[in-house]
Amino acid sequence: MKKPSLLLILFFQTLLVLAQSQIQQWEVIDIPFEIDYPKSVNPFDLDLEANITGQNFTKTAPLFYNGGSQWILRFSSAQIGEYNYQVSLNHKVKTNASGTIKVSQNQKADRHGGIVLNDVKKDRFYYEDGNHYFNLAFECDWLFALDYGQKELKKTDQLLHTLQENGLNQVVMNVYAHDVVWEKDPLLKQHPEHEYGGRQDIFPFLGSNNSPNFEQLNVDFFKHFDKVIASMHDKEIASHLMIYVWNKAVNWPDMNSKADNRYFDYIIKRYQAYPNIIWDISKEALFYGRASEEYILERIERLRSLDTYNRLVSVHDFGFCNRNPEKVDFISSQNWTGTLYHSMLDMTKKFNNKPVFNIEHGGYEESPYVVFTGAYINPEVCLRRNYMCMFAGGYSTYYWQGSSWNVVIHNPFEQPSDFIKPKFNYYKNLSSFFEKYNFSEFTPNPGANSSGYCLKSDDEKTLLFYFPKENFHIKLWAILKDVKGSLSYQFFNTITGVYSEEKLYEKKQGDGLRSPWYEKDDSILIIKLK
Repeated sequence: MKKPSLLLILFFQTLLVLAQSQIQQWEVIDIPFEIDYPKSVNPFDLDLEANITGQNFTKTAPLFYNGGSQWILRFSSAQIGEYNYQVSLNHKVKTNASGTIKVSQNQKADRHGGIVLNDVKKDRFYYEDGNHYFNLAFECDWLFALDYGQKELKKTDQLLHTLQENGLNQVVMNVYAHDVVWEKDPLLKQHPEHEYGGRQDIFPFLGSNNSPNFEQLNVDFFKHFDKVIASMHDKEIASHLMIYVWNKAVNWPDMNSKADNRYFDYIIKRYQAYPNIIWDISKEALFYGRASEEYILERIERLRSLDTYNRLVSVHDFGFCNRNPEKVDFISSQNWTGTLYHSMLDMTKKFNNKPVFNIEHGGYEESPYVVFTGAYINPEVCLRRNYMCMFAGGYSTYYWQGSSWNVVIHNPFEQPSDFIKPKFNYYKNLSSFFEKYNFSEFTPNPGANSSGYCLKSDDEKTLLFYFPKENFHIKLWAILKDVKGSLSYQFFNTITGVYSEEKLYEKKQGDGLRSPWYEKDDSILIIKLK
C-alpha cells in the first residue's frame, strides 16, 4: 500500500527547545511535532517512528497522534547519557527531524525506575536500580473518571496521596470501564458524587458508549489519562493497566477489527515510556466467553512488538497463565479458596522462576455501600488473606468496596462519622513490616509452619511466623532444638503495627509462645539467631 506523503513543519523556536532537552533518569519527556498530513487519512493509522541512539544504545520508538496536527515522541531512560533522535516521516520525501536529549542522574530519592524481573531472585519483583519492589496493590477500576473534564486532578491526587502514605504502591486499574452489571446499593442515590458508572461523556473513542464512533479515538480522553498516569508516576505508584475488561458494560469494537487494533496499539504507543507501567491484557481475560486464548496470545505478541521499553506483561486469568507461563512475565491469580495459603504455596512452588501475584483473593473490605462482596468483607479477615499470599511467597491486592469499582470515595476520611472507613492503616503496617524484614530476602518454609505460616530469611538467621489471633500458642521446640546459639523472640501486631519487647528464647520441650494479643489481633512472631 502506498503511504501518503507527509510534510514536517518545525519552527525555529521548537528546534531550539528540543536541542536543550534535559531530563533525569526515569523522568518522562514529551517532544511534540507539528505535521501536515492529507485529511483523507486517519491520523491514528499513520505509523511514525523515531530512531534513538546513544552510547551502546539504539532503538526505534513509536510516535503517537495527539490531535490537530500534532504527534508526540514520549521518552524516558534508565541510563545516563546523551541520546540523539531522528524522526523519519517518509522515505520518498526524506523529511527528517532530529534533536538531542541529555539524561542526568536521578535526584528523586524515592524513584527507583521501572519494575523488572531479576536473574537471581526470579520469583520477586525489582526496580531497575536493583531495589526490591514490594508489590502491594490496590484496585481502583474507575480511577480514570474522578476528575474527567477538569483542569486539575484534585480528587485523583487526594486518593493517590492516601494510597502513597499507606504503603500501597500499585493501582490495578482499567483504561476504561463503563458500568457494573450487578445491582447497585440504593444508598448511592443519596450520594451521586460517589457514582462514576454509566457516564456517557467519558469514552476512549469518539461518540459515547451508547453511540460509539470507532473510526476515531478520543484524544481528550487520553490527554486526561496522561495526567492520571503522570500523577501516579510522580508519587511512585505503579499502574497495573488492564487494557480490556469484559464485564463492565463496555461497547467494544469487534475483536481483531481495525478499530480494535487501533485502540490497542495506541495505548501501547502512548504509555510505554512511563516507568511505572505494568501491562495486563484484560481483566478476567477468558472468563466471560468473549475472548479466545488465541486472541489473548496474539495481543501479547502484538504488545511486545510495539513496546520498546519491555515493560512487564501478564494476563488477569490464572488458567491462561498456567497454560502459557512462558508468555507472561509473572503469574496472575484470582483465588478465593478457603485454603488460600496452600493454594498460593502450590503456585509459588510450581512457578518458582517468576513472581506470583494474587490480584483477587476474595476479600473485598466493607464500605458504606454494598458494591461487590466477594467471599469476605471483614477488614481483619481481608488483611489476613493478604498475609496468607505473602507467607506463601506471593504478592497481593487490597480491595475496599468504596473505591475499587464504580463507586469511588476519593476522600473517605472526610465522610460523615457513620460512614464505614477503609483500614488503610493495616496496609501501612504490612508495608512497613516487610520494609524492615525485606520480603525479597525471605522464602516460604512450610516444614516449620507449626500452627502458623513460616518465612525463613536467606541467611537462615530469622524466622517469621504468622498466626491468627485464635492461636493459643505456637510450639517451636521441635523446630529450633538443634539450632546452635541463642535466640530472641518478638511479636508484631498486624492490626496496630506495635512490636512487643524483644526477649531471649529458652528452648524448653513442651513450651509454647503466646502472643500478647491472643484473641484480639493476628500476630507475627519474629525469631532471631543471635
